[in-house]
Amino acid sequence: MVAKVLTIDGQEITAIEGQTVLEAAREAGIAIPTLCHLNGVADVGACRLCLVEIAGSNKLQPACVTRVAEGLVVTTRSERLQSYRRMILELLFAERNHVCAVCVSNGHCELQRLAMDLGMDHVRFAYQFPKLEVDLTHRLFGMDHNRCVLCGRCVRVCWYVEGAGTKNFAGRGAGSHIINDLNQPWGDSLTCTACGKCVQACPTGALFTKGATVAEMEKDRGKLEFIVTAREKKQWLV
Repeated sequence: MVAKVLTIDGQEITAIEGQTVLEAAREAGIAIPTLCHLNGVADVGACRLCLVEIAGSNKLQPACVTRVAEGLVVTTRSERLQSYRRMILELLFAERNHVCAVCVSNGHCELQRLAMDLGMDHVRFAYQFPKLEVDLTHRLFGMDHNRCVLCGRCVRVCWYVEGAGTKNFAGRGAGSHIINDLNQPWGDSLTCTACGKCVQACPTGALFTKGATVAEMEKDRGKLEFIVTAREKKQWLV
């Protein structure tokens, strides 16, 4: 293992070659906000909330997919970064129909928590109020497209952890949405194994267990991390 020495927020730290800036920062106890990141699943840099400043570059870089390098100087908190992060959150709230007071994940939602952490008490952009459906055709789970932030966690977990490949993206821009198989109701899917990993991966109330009511849907990320770790260490092979 090759060690790399870099500076994050004025703190000199040592990271292993191949690690991301996000991993190195969190190991050093430096918090960087994320939404699409999920431990144990490959990162795609979709939400852009983990943008950081790197000395010598005018461009903001996503910490989750930027690899550490010798002598790298990183800033994770600045007025510029906080402004961008708040704008991203406001756009996410304006794009869909997030009504926290009646959401199954109220109090357990990562989007809600990020908004509170950044002091977001209002949205400066016009709400789009799209007419989106709630898919309740699955015998165990439900999908509320009004709460979806298109982080892609459910897609990556379904493909690369469960290996079912049920969920995917369809559409472009504001028309993007999550589909099952060939854009059919979730309950009609022939590939879904009903494992529930996508539900546990979802950061909001978009995916939920049927029967859960307001503020009851609490996700357990530990189950996914346990599965991924066990597979990597081949703990289930005889």
